[in-house]
Amino acid sequence: MRIVLLGPPGCGKGTQAQRLCAREKVVHVSTGDLLRAAVAGGTPLGLKAKPIMDAGRLVPDDLVVDLVRERIARPDAAAGFLLDGFPRTIPQADALDVALGRNGVQVVVYYVLGDEEIVRRSLGRGRSDDTEPVIRERLRVYRAQTEPLVARYRKAGLLEEVDASGTMEQVEVATKAAVARRAAGSGR
Repeated sequence: MRIVLLGPPGCGKGTQAQRLCAREKVVHVSTGDLLRAAVAGGTPLGLKAKPIMDAGRLVPDDLVVDLVRERIARPDAAAGFLLDGFPRTIPQADALDVALGRNGVQVVVYYVLGDEEIVRRSLGRGRSDDTEPVIRERLRVYRAQTEPLVARYRKAGLLEEVDASGTMEQVEVATKAAVARRAAGSGR
């Protein structure tokens, strides 16, 4: 399976990604992890990304796309992968389509959760950068840059919405059902 997880920051994507990867036996591809590993490893892409990340700016689409393309080309991703944190913009989604060619994304799981619940959950994590103004800014950026992907993937017939307001287990059951519906329809 080739899976994309979409949803606002703080909706539980990371937790569900880990569970889904273990169950589906696919590779978890997190752009944040890829960027940190590339920087730590001093790779050519990491050397380009480091000063941008150090300045607190978003890494440009072309660098992120190259990192993801490189990662999903490895043999362990041949059986499938889950993209977590990518694509985050329409240009990234377009580049992903080009990179995958006819073996495109099979399902996009979109986690739906209200802003006030996101703020409440995020404040409860106890991270130093999880202040209410920072969380609300993340949400604003998400709504502007990433939420347009929802309409794109819905139009393509790939979107499966999951209510993320339940318990971790309830969301996991709903996620499993969403992926199973798509797998049954694609013949895997």
